[in-house]
Amino acid sequence: MPHFTLQYSANLEGHVDIAKAVEIVRKAAVETGIFPLGGIRVRAVRCEHYAIGDGNPDFAFLDMVLRLGEGRDLSTRKAAGEHIFRALSAHLDPAFATCKFALSFDMQINDKDTSWKRNNIHEALKSEGVHG
Repeated sequence: MPHFTLQYSANLEGHVDIAKAVEIVRKAAVETGIFPLGGIRVRAVRCEHYAIGDGNPDFAFLDMVLRLGEGRDLSTRKAAGEHIFRALSAHLDPAFATCKFALSFDMQINDKDTSWKRNNIHEALKSEGVHG
């Protein structure tokens, strides 16, 4: 259940293709090989109201949080996180070159006892792989 949420300042849209950022994160998550394909979710949330540092309205941010289920050891999580962060960071290089910008990424593990899920996408992907 890897769920990625990218929150970003509205002023970043002039510097970054957000839809492409979402796809880069999805692709990088697949490349790690540790997440079930049918569980990967990537979403971007534009923040209209924000304050950064001293309040300079030209400052921008993108904060990514990954929520995932239990069961992966620390070294596996770190390697996957570093791969995904590098891919996203490379995509954001132009933003770092053209504006004052903050990028962050945090990984959070959901407690299986207090996390409920229902998903029929896994079966659909298995079926597509067999038939399509």
